[in-house]
Amino acid sequence: MSECNGNCSSCGQKGGCDSPLKKLEQNKDSKIKKVIGIVSGKGGVGKSLTTASLASVFQSKGYKTAIIDGDITGASIPNMFGLENGIASDGEYMIPAITKTGIKAISINLLLETPDSPVVWRGSMLSNVLKQFWTDVKWGDIDYMFIDMPPGTGDIPLTAFQSLPIDGIVIVTSPQDLVSMIVKKAYNMAKIMNIPIIGIIENMSYIECSDCGKRIYPFGEGKADLVAKELGVKLLAKNPIKPTIAKACDDGNIEDISLQAYDNAADMIIDILK
Repeated sequence: MSECNGNCSSCGQKGGCDSPLKKLEQNKDSKIKKVIGIVSGKGGVGKSLTTASLASVFQSKGYKTAIIDGDITGASIPNMFGLENGIASDGEYMIPAITKTGIKAISINLLLETPDSPVVWRGSMLSNVLKQFWTDVKWGDIDYMFIDMPPGTGDIPLTAFQSLPIDGIVIVTSPQDLVSMIVKKAYNMAKIMNIPIIGIIENMSYIECSDCGKRIYPFGEGKADLVAKELGVKLLAKNPIKPTIAKACDDGNIEDISLQAYDNAADMIIDILK
């Protein structure tokens, strides 16, 4: 089976998939300026943490910020922000939840009877939910929207790349030896779909000793900087392992955590997307 190159007009399977021929339009009550996809080649690298942290930093800088939790079967954004109430409706559109600092967010977990209810759906249904999160939500004025993608290069990232006006992606990885392959999977998919790559963020890079400040590399020194140089993209941040970050996520207080690395990454993203 050939790879999708984003050009439906030349595809031998035209009409045989759910791929749209053009980007979805915003509804009349939404004005979203910039859309950033947060992606990874595999799970467990801190993609949702990156989404939540970047959104929090952008909001703190005075930008109107929003999140689409696109990881439909593994949604975690509501937990990180302490969002528990369901989604309201004005009779025409869904109304996004609002975090304590004003970030607007939508997630399947806010629509389920209980957050631990499994989403046992096929790919086409999952992709349709993502589209509805774009077209059927009253977003209002948004400067930066972040989409937390599921890991890998499957249906939902493909739908997002083809259907939504994504201005660029941030690739999230970790320091293990597989980093090169992990990053290149996401990088190559974005290239095939003609989506700009903003840069790379490496999570779980090191532990900083609380006594002497020395950096300890439990997984070995990361290779993200070398991969970024090889691919010709920016290394936006190398973030530490901190128990306080995990606790903040568990307690729904991710907005209370401040990391200089994410703040610097946000400034770089703003500059790149000018």
